[in-house]
Amino acid sequence: MASSLSLTTTFKLNSGHAIPCIGFGVFHGHGEAVSNALKAGYRLLDTADFYNNEDDCGAAVRAFITETGCARSDIFYTTKLWNNNHGYTATAAAIDQALNRAGLDYIDLYLIHSPLSSPSGRLGSWQAMQDAVDAGKIKSIGVSNYGIHHLEELFAWDGFRITPAVNQVELHPWLARKELVEYCRSKGILMEAYCPVTRGVKFTDPTIVSLSKKYGVSPAQVLIRWSLQMGFVPLPKSNHAERIKTNIDVFGFEIDEADMKKLDTGKYEPIAAWDPVKSPL
Repeated sequence: MASSLSLTTTFKLNSGHAIPCIGFGVFHGHGEAVSNALKAGYRLLDTADFYNNEDDCGAAVRAFITETGCARSDIFYTTKLWNNNHGYTATAAAIDQALNRAGLDYIDLYLIHSPLSSPSGRLGSWQAMQDAVDAGKIKSIGVSNYGIHHLEELFAWDGFRITPAVNQVELHPWLARKELVEYCRSKGILMEAYCPVTRGVKFTDPTIVSLSKKYGVSPAQVLIRWSLQMGFVPLPKSNHAERIKTNIDVFGFEIDEADMKKLDTGKYEPIAAWDPVKSPL
């Protein structure tokens, strides 16, 4: 599979919809960065209510479609529900607000940003999201920062109808989350990787430096390629036009099996400022 990956590779979600194999993260991003990403070839955008840039992302998408003639269906737009809007009524309103801010007719993927609320809040949100799928407002729904126990809570709920298409969590060689990954795969849930390049923290790691030299690529490219070969959808982010381009230029090389094993660190080192995956119910 790894050798057959290309920029146009998509994965089929359990919802039946196709998702690009690599995406562009828009945390702390702006409209110009989104435009540069679309021009560079990214077709998956990942934003959130919490990022306060859904309007910029939507405007960039609409402008790109107008300028290039690209079909709306060729762009996969993701946004997320923030913690203060958990519960049925608040989530239903938040979905409509997200659509209005982006100026789009539908959202390709809508995620619960984290499980940091309460059982009733999380499950009420899921009910509203299921109803939004039925109404055609959202194509696929999923979760972010969910651990196995959070997913099992959802599966045990009597209102459960739609399996999450995605679980988006921090993933990289120092936080591979093998148990969670295998659990999600057993349920047909695709893993998306945020912080795939460790925010640059691990660029000077000896193994990364060595592999970067061996393959003639940047440390970021090594880490993004690792994520792809693990079967994840990486979501690198940058506001720098040149880095945006190089981060998606990861289809001309393949990390060999021996080097993939070198990247199996067995460590647990979150780079982000939080790890809600571990949070209690």
